[in-house]
Amino acid sequence: MAIMLAEVYDALVEAGAREAKARAAAEEVASHNRRRLRLEVMATLTLTLVVAIFVMVINLSVTLN
Repeated sequence: MAIMLAEVYDALVEAGAREAKARAAAEEVASHNRRRLRLEVMATLTLTLVVAIFVMVINLSVTLN
């Protein structure tokens, strides 16, 4: 069973959407949020690796000179 955002589901049902459509839409919003969070984590890890490599290159260059 997919994760669903209850607030989105409740708002859609209250706005007049059928329960099945509201459930599907709430599940899609939750899925989108998970994908976005995964991308943010990957971007943060990539930035961390780039900074670490940059620091190692600078350190190596200072050590060799």
